[in-house]
Amino acid sequence: MKISDTLKEGAIIAELKATDKKAVLEELTGTLAEGSGVNQEEMVRVLLERERLGSTGIGGGIAIPHGKLRLLQSLLIAFGRSRKGVDFDAMDGKPAHLFFLLLAPEDSTGAHLKMLARISRSLKNSVFRECLMNAADGRELYMAIQREDEDF
Repeated sequence: MKISDTLKEGAIIAELKATDKKAVLEELTGTLAEGSGVNQEEMVRVLLERERLGSTGIGGGIAIPHGKLRLLQSLLIAFGRSRKGVDFDAMDGKPAHLFFLLLAPEDSTGAHLKMLARISRSLKNSVFRECLMNAADGRELYMAIQREDEDF
């Protein structure tokens, strides 16, 4: 399962403007709402519900907010970067800089978990994280993700 098979270049934000968790979720879901058949407010609501169970800020400057939506037909992924960092209630108490947002259909447990695992594995690679932090723009970010997928 490749990230770039699901992530579209238009769903990448090279520099998030958001300064808090809810604003990050709103900004990222804004790239996904059009064409998905799902209301953006519903996306944010589902993601915030998931955050109440425990932060998806996994530490090391990374957050992988995710949730499931009944009306969704297929996996959706958005990526955002914040050079300044955003407090995402991460386990290590440090701000998150790299955000992979994943939304899945309610009945897609297998695909949802496989993609979460794939993203997590990729982000363990310090060279990949550095490439994401240093990319000049959305196109370079997308190309870095595609290169990482080739090694998978």
